[in-house]
Amino acid sequence: MSMISTTSTKNLVLVSGRAHPELAEQVATELGTTLVPTEARTFSNGEIYARYGDSVRGCDAFVIQAHTQPINEWLMEQLIMVDALKRASAKRITVVAPFYPYARQDKKGRGREPISARLVADMFKAAGADRIMSVDLHAAQIQGFFDGPVDHLFAMPVLLEHFKKQLDPATLTVVSPDMGRVRVADIWSDKLGAPLAIIHKRRDPRVPNEVSVHEIVGEVEGRVCLLVDDMIDTGRTIAKGAEALKDNGATSVVVAATHAVFSDPATEVLQSDWIDQVVVTDTLPLAQDKRWDRLTVLPIAPLLARAIREVFEDGSVTSMFDGAA
Repeated sequence: MSMISTTSTKNLVLVSGRAHPELAEQVATELGTTLVPTEARTFSNGEIYARYGDSVRGCDAFVIQAHTQPINEWLMEQLIMVDALKRASAKRITVVAPFYPYARQDKKGRGREPISARLVADMFKAAGADRIMSVDLHAAQIQGFFDGPVDHLFAMPVLLEHFKKQLDPATLTVVSPDMGRVRVADIWSDKLGAPLAIIHKRRDPRVPNEVSVHEIVGEVEGRVCLLVDDMIDTGRTIAKGAEALKDNGATSVVVAATHAVFSDPATEVLQSDWIDQVVVTDTLPLAQDKRWDRLTVLPIAPLLARAIREVFEDGSVTSMFDGAA
């Protein structure tokens, strides 16, 4: 059976859903193990079936799934895989969801709305999950939705390593796309030794994914602007922000984001003249037709593997990010 042995009697088991098998394989390679054989299929009526080829009794299991389109199918598959592990007597089950599903629905903005991020946490718990691991949650409060440990990982060290080699702090300005991201952008600013600017914007609640940019707070004229966010969905928000930066004299705009959701028409929008470069991680799979010359995709597997090892060996995940966030 695929496992990592330590001086303890625990066995680490890594299993993967079908949404992003390449990522799971990379994590397994980083850990020096292989994925447990899994039979997973979808019946003609859409129902999902999963069964493990090896015994998982008494193991420390990590279930990796990427929540890309169709997100509801992959969420259901992960829930079923957790249930199968629980019923097969796994000792501990950790849901590894690099991109937490429904994270944007983390509070009630208006009456009669759901808090879907909480519902997802409840479903993971009901299925049998003991722990959740995710990267760059859209809202930190989601950690409190799950009745158990939540390992909140940060992709910032991965992205920072890339940009420290590419950008000159003397001509760089870090830009927050809105007021809600100022704290994270401020950390970027400190780590890169560059000033901070903020885009003030207003959303039209009647039109989903549409944003009106109003003004730039901070100095961007003659600067290389690094626009940082946790995710890119349709790309319209980022594109309008980049346009505003260029209109205010920015020499170039580089976009950094952890999660490349890239819902249509993102790839078209992000290739506009306002954006000079886009850098993301591979928490979500990206088909070849959603890649272009000015897109850089950084591997997230080493970060996930290190966190999984820390959890398995009862180490400290927090220590991985001391001073980073």
